[in-house]
Amino acid sequence: MRLLTYNVHRCVGMDRRLDLDRIAAVIAEHEPDIVCLQELDVGRARTGGVDQAQVIADRLSMSVRFHAAMRVEAEAYGDAILTRWPEQLIKAGALPTIRGIPGLEPRGALWIRTEVDGVPLNILNTHLGLVPREQRLQAAALVGRDWLGHPDCIGPALLAGDFNATSIT
Repeated sequence: MRLLTYNVHRCVGMDRRLDLDRIAAVIAEHEPDIVCLQELDVGRARTGGVDQAQVIADRLSMSVRFHAAMRVEAEAYGDAILTRWPEQLIKAGALPTIRGIPGLEPRGALWIRTEVDGVPLNILNTHLGLVPREQRLQAAALVGRDWLGHPDCIGPALLAGDFNATSIT
């Protein structure tokens, strides 16, 4: 089994070009069975109004589950899990944040279950906040009773995503 996690930054590259085909090609090079993506736009004017999660999944011949961490009217921004295997959505929801700090974005997580060689596999994808105190709060929630500690989270579990980890110097 091969898992890939990738913050696609709304499919805009370092050259500032929006290119979903390029993102799909980079992913395809690695031949993953499961792909956890962060920072996808769905229906947003700034990226042409397309459903980036669905377009990438279609290019890779995978199923997709998307969770909008943030919605503004019909526009959404969030994370997705793509897989080659049949899957079931277990949960998608918000993660806690710290009130009173300007500029923090809403954060969320997505949990699916699939089966690999007859063994149920739980896959969680997230994108943690930028502030270390907020990250600790969100990580605690993910290992708590609503996510990895939930009674339905039986068997192997993979937690993937963009944890916004920084080095300590």
